[in-house]
Amino acid sequence: MPKPPETARGGAVQLLNAVLIERRLMAEIIASGALQSLQPGDRARAQRLAVETLRGLERVDRLLSRHLRKTPPDPVRNILRLAAYELCSGGDPHGVVNAAVNLVAATKRGGHLKGLANAVLRKVAADGSAAYGELRVPHLPKWLRKPLQTAYGSPTVAAIEQAHFQTPPVDITVKNPDKLDHWAETLGAKVVLGGSLRLTSAGQISALPGYESGAWWVQDAAAALPVRLLGVIAGASALDLCAAPGGKTMQLAAAGAVTRAIDISPTRLSRVEENLRRTQLQAQLEAQDALEHGGESYDIVLLDAPCSATGTIRRHPDLPYAKDGSDFFELIELQGRMIDHAISLLNPGGRLVFCTCSLLPDEGECQIEEALKRHRGLKIDHSALETDIVDSQMKAAPEGLRLRPDMLSDKGGLDGFFISILRWDGQ
Repeated sequence: MPKPPETARGGAVQLLNAVLIERRLMAEIIASGALQSLQPGDRARAQRLAVETLRGLERVDRLLSRHLRKTPPDPVRNILRLAAYELCSGGDPHGVVNAAVNLVAATKRGGHLKGLANAVLRKVAADGSAAYGELRVPHLPKWLRKPLQTAYGSPTVAAIEQAHFQTPPVDITVKNPDKLDHWAETLGAKVVLGGSLRLTSAGQISALPGYESGAWWVQDAAAALPVRLLGVIAGASALDLCAAPGGKTMQLAAAGAVTRAIDISPTRLSRVEENLRRTQLQAQLEAQDALEHGGESYDIVLLDAPCSATGTIRRHPDLPYAKDGSDFFELIELQGRMIDHAISLLNPGGRLVFCTCSLLPDEGECQIEEALKRHRGLKIDHSALETDIVDSQMKAAPEGLRLRPDMLSDKGGLDGFFISILRWDGQ
């Protein structure tokens, strides 16, 4: 059990160790309480430092390699990585180097390397900032880069990597669309994808106007699009099969649908409950395996299926280091079974919204292609997808909408997402 961090930098190093040594996702680490000993402001800073270090990790490692004869033990290396990122992003050299040396001195069996840390980081402080900016944009790992190059081509993958290297803006969904202009003006935000508000410098989210009263919630613009494409759904019965953290559940409820939300994790479902309480929206919640849900049928079934989450790397740069692609086949097989089960829960004429936050066609376009072969009564609802709130390049796939991080690049990019809306004739 790691010793609880005493400072934001110590917390950031703990996160880096868990991601890069233990291969754990940062969200899982934070949910386990790793940073609970820190004050809220320090927790936020620790997370930001770790995220940005991971975002530029390839550059950081190339820079450090110029000053290291051999690679130090991983805990020490991660301290150097954090400090090098801070130095290259304008951190005070004296404070950054001293803090790093103290962290190295406190590591188990690493204290004898504090002199090395001091010497290396002083060299980085001297010329690192300029050298950092001259290095190439960090590449995705080969296990992901190669299939994406096959799917989209090398120039598009390079554009995706450029988008991943930029700190993403914050997108929010407004509970009452009639208040969109009001909240855009109040928050100094811009409207993207027909109804999401984008903030380029949000600061502390919970301190912003409208958060406490539940007037809006944080939700990437790509993730908000599937429900928005359904149009008017007031009075419709809707099932959100994999609901947590609840953004789409809240959208369905806010649009007037009679909503049931299911998630296999009671812990994650508690987050949905908290979000519903804050936004004063109503939905019936059940902790249940989506594949075991039955007994009722619905006008709308929304399946944001478990997937590789490769579309979220711009916001979660830990993912390429915590995963290696070995679970892809299992996820793809699960998605197919969940689609089949979701169809069995539809009323005749009902609609299935299938989406994944993945960049891989096997978790999007290919799933729909195969589902259409298995179910003769299933048809793509092209009228829902032919919307003017997305541009033509998002409509390139006949099976649905394909969103990539490099799209809307002039406005801050998007998460990678695939969306299809299908209608079931009951046969």
